[in-house]
Formats: sequence, structure tokens, C-alpha cells
Amino acid sequence: MPREKIDLPHHVEYLSILDKDGNVDQDLEPDIPDDQLRKLHRYMLLGRRFDERMLRLQRQGRIGTFAPIKGQEASQIGPVAALREDDWMVPAFREAGAMIWRGQSMEGILLLYGGFNQAGEMPEGINNLPVAVPVGTQVLHAVGLGYGMKYRGDDRVAMTFFGDGATSEGDFHEGLNFAGVFQTPVVFVCQNNHWAISIPRSHQTRSETLAQKALAYGMPGIQVDGNDILATYVAATEAVERARSGGGPTLIECVTYRRSVHTTADDPTRYRTDEEVAEWEERDPITRFQKYLKDKGLLSDQELEELEEEIDTEIRDAVEKTEKRMEELAGEAMVMFEHMYAELPPYLREQRDELARELAAKEGSNG
Repeated sequence: MPREKIDLPHHVEYLSILDKDGNVDQDLEPDIPDDQLRKLHRYMLLGRRFDERMLRLQRQGRIGTFAPIKGQEASQIGPVAALREDDWMVPAFREAGAMIWRGQSMEGILLLYGGFNQAGEMPEGINNLPVAVPVGTQVLHAVGLGYGMKYRGDDRVAMTFFGDGATSEGDFHEGLNFAGVFQTPVVFVCQNNHWAISIPRSHQTRSETLAQKALAYGMPGIQVDGNDILATYVAATEAVERARSGGGPTLIECVTYRRSVHTTADDPTRYRTDEEVAEWEERDPITRFQKYLKDKGLLSDQELEELEEEIDTEIRDAVEKTEKRMEELAGEAMVMFEHMYAELPPYLREQRDELARELAAKEGSNG
């Protein structure tokens, strides 16, 4: 018998609608209401400015280590904007912008990076899971949510975010395999920012794209310009509609770049060049989108200046509220030992008792 090519049901496309200078391909331009376009821009800018403020707070010792989002705003806001409020969003550890879009307060995020256990509690009515620091584990959580929603017969969708480094983890492959077999309503969003801490994308896989990994699991995969908010929004909208209508999961690879540090404990100058960073600065997602909005008459320099002032005030108020809340919670450290075990294991009982003694001694010395 002769060799024959196998006809696979899916293929991989690349989608870009705005070029690096903000010029739109009119044949691909989506019909997005003006109010939604303004909202997308506002949350991208809010995510950038909040990120910059958190970096200053961390350097001042007012919060702990966190993972900046600078440069990846379109890869977060575009996809998450395609969800309904009752859908589920499952973040990794670099999705502050998406979390804010989904209704999580900046105060809650600051509390989290301030080291307060209470920040892990989601406000009532917000279907977000907490930040997941272990690489890739949240993929399985999203698939579990999707399976449960399908089992119950509702039409909700789960969306999970992860980086290119997570595609080297077993959890990623297990999650996609399960989602493909059981056709769970899950949208997998890979923010391919080219660096898994200090490991470059070229050392992660020999695959030409990360999106093509979807084909092995029987689901659609698409690669998009992750610095193009229109492209990420369109790709996610298509994937969410497919999942909601019973069409199963999708893998979206957003090709973007981490302009800042991996976390505030990282020094990227040890493994990448200034020239590489400068090249990606020219593809800034916010600058491109602002050019597009100005061309459409939806944004002026005066409006942008007013928006910057409004966002600055909003962030400043959030920081002040958070620091007051931190003072109130300072004496409630023992809560970290609650709600995890019916009966604490011995090693945690020892830690709890030791902390209780230290807090009592500190209170006695202050008295």
C-alpha cells in the first residue's frame, strides 16, 4: 500500500489586524462598539499604570515580590473581554490586568502581594480563581471547571492563562488531552512572552508554533499577534462562542513579550539584550491601540491626559485603602492556619504555636 497523508481536521492560522504602527487591516477589522473599544483601552492603560505603581511599591519595601505585566496587556485584556460575568477566569501569576477587568479590586491584588492570606478570598459573585504560582497547575483547575459545567448542562466557559514555559509541563498536556477527549468548554490562552524566566522560547520546544500543540489533542489552535488587542479579542470571541455552543476547547497562542522582569526578584539583563527589548518596545500594544482609536476619532490627546489623571487618582486611592487595611489585618496572622485541614498536621501545629508565641511576645513588648 502507498504512503498517504492523513487529513487532519484542524490547521493553524496566524491573525494580526493592527500592524506595529497601529494601522488597521480594514478587511479584518472587527465590528466592536465604540464603548467597548474605549473600555478595552482604559483597562489596558490601567493595567500598565497599576503595574508601574506596584513596581515602585515593591522597590520601597511596601509589598513583596510580584510578576509585572508590562508589554502583555493586549494578551490579557483582549481574551478576558470575551467572557461573560458568570464564566470562569483561571489565572497564573501575571494576570493582574485580566483580574481587574473581571472585577477584582486593586486593593485585593495589593493585599495579595503584601503577603496577606485574606487576599486569596474572591469577592462574592466574581468567578475568578486565585493566583497560581506553580507553573501550569491552573490548567487542570480550568479543565475541571469546564468538565463540571458541561456535566451540569449550563453554557458557561472557563478561560485559563499561562506562559510559554507552562507548555513544557505535564499539567499542560494532561489538561489539553482531557479537554480534547471530553470536549470541555475551556479556552486555553498561552501568553508566549518568549522567556520562561531565563529560558528562551527556542529552548522550550522544536515546534514552529505553540498553537500547533492543539492539533495533537484534537482541538483548534490559533496563533495571534499578542500585542494587537483587536486580534486577541477576535480570536478569543471565536473560541468562547465555540466552547459555549458545545464545540469544545481552543488553544490561543498570543505572541507577545515580557518588557519588564520575570518577577521583582529577577535580573533580565543577565540573559537577554537591550536590543531585543528595544525591538519589542516598538510593538507596544497600548501605543498601537491609541493610534487606532485616534484615527477613528475615539481618543484625543486631551481625553488621554484626563484619563491618565483619573487612573492615577484611582490607583493612589487603592494604595491608601490597602495600607490602612494592612494595618487592620496585621494582628490576624493566625488565620493562615485555618480552613485548610480538619486537623492540623504536627508540623503546622508547631509553626502555629511558634508564631502565636512570637506575636504574644511582640504585643507584650509594645504594651
